[in-house]
Amino acid sequence: MAVELNTMLREAVAEHVWRLPPVTGAVSAVRRGAEAVLAGWGVSAGLAEDALLVVSELLTNALVHALPPADLRLVWFRGGGSGTLRVEVTDAGPLIPAQPSSSAVDPDEHGRGEHIVHALATRHGVRVHSGGVTRWAELVAA
Repeated sequence: MAVELNTMLREAVAEHVWRLPPVTGAVSAVRRGAEAVLAGWGVSAGLAEDALLVVSELLTNALVHALPPADLRLVWFRGGGSGTLRVEVTDAGPLIPAQPSSSAVDPDEHGRGEHIVHALATRHGVRVHSGGVTRWAELVAA
């Protein structure tokens, strides 16, 4: 896996990284920046829409469940007539919150992010390393 990722990174056409500030509105601000970058890269509207949903889910997860800082990294690969967009969110590791009562957590509002990423991504995963945790997803242009 690491060899494959290193090969892909050498073939990257474009890359952009943002730091997610731990403040209200940060996810939407970074998402708007990502939207502008994807448009500038010429990523198709359908792929960009899916990618922005993945970006929102992974950033929100980092903001709610992990220690700051969190970084979003987008990498655009072109090759063989199609493209692959890699979305990575790296945080400083899990936040250990006080346990909320089970009645305080609305199951309709939480826990869907992983399913959304799984449905939209061609491949996805989690990598734990000395700097924290990186959650990643790859979306392939049709």
